[in-house]
Amino acid sequence: MQKVDRLMRLQKAGVVAVVRGDSPEVAEKTADAVIAGGVTAIELTFTVPHADQVIANLTKKYADDKSVVIGAGTVLDPATARVAMIAGAEFVVSPSFNPETAKMCNLYATPYTPGCMSPTEMQQALESGVDLVKLFPGAVMKPAMVKAVLAPFPYLSIMPTGGVNVDNMAEWFAAGVALVGAGSNLTAGAKTGDYAAVTAQAKKYQAKLAEIRG
Repeated sequence: MQKVDRLMRLQKAGVVAVVRGDSPEVAEKTADAVIAGGVTAIELTFTVPHADQVIANLTKKYADDKSVVIGAGTVLDPATARVAMIAGAEFVVSPSFNPETAKMCNLYATPYTPGCMSPTEMQQALESGVDLVKLFPGAVMKPAMVKAVLAPFPYLSIMPTGGVNVDNMAEWFAAGVALVGAGSNLTAGAKTGDYAAVTAQAKKYQAKLAEIRG
């Protein structure tokens, strides 16, 4: 039930913010700014120094808010996945598919979302118990790819990441995605310490999501 609950909360959130940063402090402030704007699913990447510490801080801070889902991104191997989950990560995202990472996440009843580009990779992910596939990089694959793969895999849940923005979100959802991942277009203000700009951009994403879902 834990895995199902987390998947449902992710889908309800609709937008997953990919949060990076040169320091733990910047990453945490960026996540806070995104959540303040209404985007409540956070993918804290392991390119952030001491990412597990930031995940632990965020999960503790938002423990009473069930709309907030804190996960780990850029997870390349099962060891990193385990560290992330022990720190409190409620979902795990990778730029590519790794079957051993899938096994580790299944062991902890945690959703694993690997990056896939081809139908072959998607099928392998499904066979390994993956419930949500990350179409990556979205800027290369385009919404037409979603329509194409949903024909032979109508039960596949897809989250495009890379190239997603407020202007093309509707096109992605119209193609059949379950949710979207948004990175630099959402969090750009953090690079200059303008966290208010991050919150403002998150509000735009949330407003567009509400419009799409009617």
